[in-house]
Amino acid sequence: MRDAVAAGVNHIDTSDFYGPHETNQLIKKALHPYPQDLCIVTKVGARRDAKGGWLAAMEPEALKQAVEDNLRNLGLDVIEVVNLRSMLHPARPKEGSLKPQLEALLALQARGLIRHIGLSNVTATQIAEAQAMTPIVCVQNMYNLAHRQDDELVDQLAQQGIAYVPFFPLGGFSPLQSDQLNEMAASLNATPMQVALAWLLRRSPNILLIPGTSSPEHLKENLASGSLELSDDVMEKLNAI
Repeated sequence: MRDAVAAGVNHIDTSDFYGPHETNQLIKKALHPYPQDLCIVTKVGARRDAKGGWLAAMEPEALKQAVEDNLRNLGLDVIEVVNLRSMLHPARPKEGSLKPQLEALLALQARGLIRHIGLSNVTATQIAEAQAMTPIVCVQNMYNLAHRQDDELVDQLAQQGIAYVPFFPLGGFSPLQSDQLNEMAASLNATPMQVALAWLLRRSPNILLIPGTSSPEHLKENLASGSLELSDDVMEKLNAI
């Protein structure tokens, strides 16, 4: 994490339900007091059971507790962005009103504990509902070279100047596998994962990447994707995957 900040990374995506708790405690241990330009973004709406499973925690009181846990474990007085993670379905967006949850976050924002609000695992309808209540600064959904269900949403948010943050940008638990991707990577003297990240950066100007990074070497590899230039011909071939 220190190497990342030293390299110019100024956005960290986290949550207190990662671990749980340990991830935020490690961020605090490594980086506190934080650089002034470091934007730490967390999310609430879920919890873990004793076996590590993912459960919904979307009741207003649970959201309040989650924000307070994030503040304490990160060592912050205010969180720059809190994403409401919809758990109406744990693995994919599902329609349904998020008004009670947003009202709970707005109450915490009024107390000065949250600066901005984002959404995660949501539909376009839910985003519109939220925007009728408060500005939404980012949307975090599953999206990558192979999973393109949000193509239209990415473009709509770009027109509004709202960041789109793809989770599982490299496929998640099932890493991206494609002969075409491998061929493109070999021709560019890059790894397939670097090309997949570069594709996301070229895909739209509002894409904000959060690739999982497991070592200093992995950090360097991920950061190098930012300077990888993809021609229109390469993009056309990648778009066809």
